[in-house]
Amino acid sequence: GVKKKQKTQETTASLHRNKPLDTSSCEGLECYMVLEKIEKRVIGSICFLAGPITLMENVLVLGVIATSISLRRRPSYMFIASLALADVFASCFFTTSFLDFHLFHRSDRPNAYLFKLGGVTMAFTASVGSLLLTALDRYLCIHQASSYKLLLTRRRALLSLLVLWCSTIIISFLPLMGWQCHTGLTPPCSRLFPYISQSYLACWTGFTLMLLALILAAYTLILWKAHRHESSMASFQGAAGTGQARMRMDIRLARTFGLILLILVVCWLPALSFMLVDVSTVLTLSEQRAFAFCSTFCLLNSTVNPLLYALRCRDLRLALMHSLQRLWEIGRCKKSQRSGVTAREDNCSEFSDNKMPQVEATELDSISKIVENQPDVK
Repeated sequence: GVKKKQKTQETTASLHRNKPLDTSSCEGLECYMVLEKIEKRVIGSICFLAGPITLMENVLVLGVIATSISLRRRPSYMFIASLALADVFASCFFTTSFLDFHLFHRSDRPNAYLFKLGGVTMAFTASVGSLLLTALDRYLCIHQASSYKLLLTRRRALLSLLVLWCSTIIISFLPLMGWQCHTGLTPPCSRLFPYISQSYLACWTGFTLMLLALILAAYTLILWKAHRHESSMASFQGAAGTGQARMRMDIRLARTFGLILLILVVCWLPALSFMLVDVSTVLTLSEQRAFAFCSTFCLLNSTVNPLLYALRCRDLRLALMHSLQRLWEIGRCKKSQRSGVTAREDNCSEFSDNKMPQVEATELDSISKIVENQPDVK
């Protein structure tokens, strides 16, 4: 009798997981709090681990760029700083809002919930937009190598960032400004986000997919251009020794950009796919739980971004080492002063940004020089 009762309970639970969400009987946000105990543990562990790591990584990148005069004047690092700032917001807004809603079951009023959701949307939209600006920057570096510095000035970079963040803020807070589901929690509201209209969700999802498609197109064109000029360089050099010593540039680029695009697709496509399905059909409870898990991949993308775009740059790593060395010298000087030991002037001298050692060209800089110095291939 006990086994039969347990089997009946398991069957009922299975049917409950696979049935569509009935939002017509929802009187509160509990209908959207669908995670079970084991799922809360797994997703909570991901958020508690990835959130602080993402915050520390991106704050470090912002600090290095802000304290280095040579880096913060360059458009490429202005875009990387924008990416880091967006990921800082993502680590704060997403982690707190997601845990507050799904794990601690906090039911906010519509305006409070939409404000929190707008912050999460702003962070992730600005992150993808900054990735697009970074991809376009690299595209110009390759395709317009001779006129790159004239085309992408510091003023134009600042203007593009201003347009990006202003448009991102407006798009993200449109539901709070009125574009929301006016039927409360009943259809045609989204089954993934309370108070969100399906039309807004469809527009935002399409906009994000367009940004990802442009990123893919930019990196594809970069690889194509690099491959053409690598072949041109090999034909003009004739000898295979130089080419073997430097290794094929397009192969190294293919590995780097392939990794970037793979991470973008893995982190963003599952969540965006669920959003598209939510617009067209009624999701089951199991699909809602799967979406909650997939949405944490977007946070993981923000965790990986500093490693892919910032810390892989040699000049930024040297700037980081220079800052750490400067902090160590200042700490050593203060320690010697507290101990009453008179420190020599050269030991307590502060490291200025002008004394920062000259860095070698990064991989993309080397490619742009190759493109600039080699004739075009018909």
